[in-house]
This record gives sequence, C-alpha cells and structure tokens, in this order.
Amino acid sequence: MSTPKPLHLNAFLMSTGHHEASWRLPESDPYANTNVTHYQNLARIAERGRFDSVFFADSPALFSDVGRRPSGSLEPTVLLTSIAAVTTRIGLIATASTTYNDPFNLARRFASVDHVSGGRAGWNIVTTASVDAARNFGLDEMPSHRDRYERAAEFVDAAQKLWDSWDDDAILADKDRGVWGDSTRVRRIDHAGASFRVQGPLNIPRSPQAYPVLVQAGSSEDGKEFAATYAEAIFTAQQTLADAQAFYADIKHRVAQAGRDPDGVRVLPGIVPILGSTEAEALAREEELDRLIVPAYARAQLARTLRVAPEDLPLDRELPADLPAEDEIEGAKSRYTLIVTLARRERLTVRQLIGRLGGGRGHRTFSGTPEQVADALQDWAAGGAADGFNVMPAVLPSGLEEFVDHVVPILRKRGLFRHEYIGRTLRDHYGLPRPANLLSRQAHPLPATT
Repeated sequence: MSTPKPLHLNAFLMSTGHHEASWRLPESDPYANTNVTHYQNLARIAERGRFDSVFFADSPALFSDVGRRPSGSLEPTVLLTSIAAVTTRIGLIATASTTYNDPFNLARRFASVDHVSGGRAGWNIVTTASVDAARNFGLDEMPSHRDRYERAAEFVDAAQKLWDSWDDDAILADKDRGVWGDSTRVRRIDHAGASFRVQGPLNIPRSPQAYPVLVQAGSSEDGKEFAATYAEAIFTAQQTLADAQAFYADIKHRVAQAGRDPDGVRVLPGIVPILGSTEAEALAREEELDRLIVPAYARAQLARTLRVAPEDLPLDRELPADLPAEDEIEGAKSRYTLIVTLARRERLTVRQLIGRLGGGRGHRTFSGTPEQVADALQDWAAGGAADGFNVMPAVLPSGLEEFVDHVVPILRKRGLFRHEYIGRTLRDHYGLPRPANLLSRQAHPLPATT
C-alpha cells in the first residue's frame, strides 16, 4: 500500500464564522469583524494545529447587506502584520484585487508583510466582480471579465519584476568602506504594457520568500488559464467528488500545458465542517444555524448573484427556468454556475438552496463526527480531487477549535497531516521552492550617483 500524501490545511477566517447566521448564536461576538484580538486568537489556534496558513478574503466594496451579517472588514495586509506579531510559523494569505490596485503599491505591501513575518506571506489574486467596487473607483460599470483577466496577467508580471528588482546579495552592509548596498545589484524594470507603466525598482529589498506565494481562486475558463500560468495554490469551490476530480485533473493538465510542474501547484477545495460528537448532533447544529437565517436577506443576496429580482424567486419553488446563461454573466461566472448546477441537480427549492448556501456560499458543507469529517477529507485527497483543503468553520472560534482538537489528531494518526512544522516560511509548508531572480544582473541598471 502506498504511503498517503500529507494534506495541506488553510484556515479561511471570516468574523464570527462562514455561516451567515453564526453571529446570532449566544456565543458569538457581533463586533468580531473589526476586533484584531479575535483574529490573533484564531491564528494562534490554527498555528497550534500546525495549519499551513490563515486566509482572508477581501473586496474594495461593502461585502454584504449590513442588515444580514457583520459587514465591513479590516484591510487584510494590515491585519496580517498584527497576526505576524503574535505567531511564528503559520502562513499569512490576504486577498487583493488587480483591478483596483497598482503593481508598485501592492508589490511593496506584500513584500513588507513577507519581511515583517519572516517569509510567511501569500497573495490571493482576484479580479473583483463587483459593480459597487467599480463605482468606488470612478467607473460607471465594472470592466469586462476578459479585460479584468488581461489586466491581472500584466499586473502579476509587473509585480514579479518589481520583486526581482533587487538581487538577494544587494545589501553589503560594509561598515569599514561605508558602502551599504551595491547599486549594480538593484535595477529599474521599465515595464511598459497595455495597462501599466512602472519604472522601478521596488523601494524595499527582496523578501525572505523572494515574493509571496501566489494564490488564485477563479474557476471560470479565464480563471483556470490564469491559474495555470501563475498560481502556486488554487482555492476552489466544488460540491461533489466527481466535480472536484474533474477540476483537479483539468487544472493540473493546464499547468503542464503552460510549461510548469503540476506537482508544484496545490489545489485546495473549500469545506465547511460542522462537527458533533454524533452525526445527529452535528446535523442538529446545522439545522439550528439554518433556522437563524433571515430569508428576506438571503433571498435578496441570491437574487443579486443570479441577476434576477427577489420576487422572481418564490421561497418554496425551484429556480425559474429562464435564468441568464453563463456567457451573459460578467462577474463571478464560476460561482454562478456552481449555484445553478447545485439547485438543478438536487431539485432544491429557493428556501432549501438558501440553507445550502448559508454555510459556505457554494463551498461544500459537511456535518458529522470528527471521524466522518476526516474520512471525507481523506476520500477526496485519495480520489485525486484535492491536495488539501481550505477549512471554513461555520462558527468561530468554536468551529476552528473543534477541528484542531478533534479532526487534526485523526488525520495525524492516519499519516495525513504534520505533527510539527518542518520549515519557517509558507513556501516551506507548501513544499514550494524559493523563486529564482529572473532579472538578476540583467539590463536597466540604476543611474550612477554623484
């Protein structure tokens, strides 16, 4: 029998938990979304479980209806620096948009987090499918899906050049000669493309990991092509083993076609585990959370996702037959398709669909005992559907504590998860090499100083 490959586990953290009604539980702090101490505590729990990383989503617009759940979030790279101060090993991944940032500022920000944390930073690259975000940046409508991905590709290219604008040995720190750095080992990048003109160099030395681990979460055709070219870890939402296997095989094939090593890319589906000492207890917890969903808010959110009016979604009927086709959707194409496919496949009413989406917004929700959750993770990994998982506790902090205290020991006993960290950087945790400097000693030197 072959030795099982160890899993990678990330803790995807969201205020009081991923279930939209989690904030209504007696145990929950409805102000947790802006409480730094809350997130520091969660990161310490995840580090105690030897998770690869903690991960934060983000959007340059208000995340949801403020009536529905805790809304408004701290800027994630700022939050990561506060977490870095109270942890030592766990990776730190933040989301940032290529549509509403510029390469220089964002490259500097992530390099700074990598320096501050000693090499633990990761960047979840998104293109932001939101009209509200566009209007926060002076646009009447969001750019097209294709335009956003073309900009994202150029953005990452420019950022990588900036991270490579310093050689690793540029700092000499020669006190005797009075020479701090070698200017021949720091260079302009002179990037000139369709969307950006960036001279460089970056105003911070090359960081411990060279640059942050690059993560991507889109599953549309453009998203998968982008991931195949750039991503080192891929977050994805899949509902069934068959769908997850198909996605896994497809993305690994695309990575190979792009001339990269498929074994150097980690595919990590999201899972919302709801634990109980018995299966009945876990299902009762899930039902309790679902009862606390306010249907009016949830239906309005579903209507926005499906591009229809709320009144077109009667709660006790299935989805209407005349929904927009996927090629008419300009934002969040893959999530739209996942939700519609789930509803059609299982013939769910709108009320039932709202319940299924309440825990993870399209990610797989699994209620059961710790052994059953461990079985589910092992089955997907052994079945060629995942290299690990983005763990999305329905309720925080209790859901994360239960996973660390009861699921992780089972995975360790089965040889599926680490007992201790081997290295110190996020690349170490993922088993990824430190990138070579592709600009080292090339053109565009800095001008001579007098």
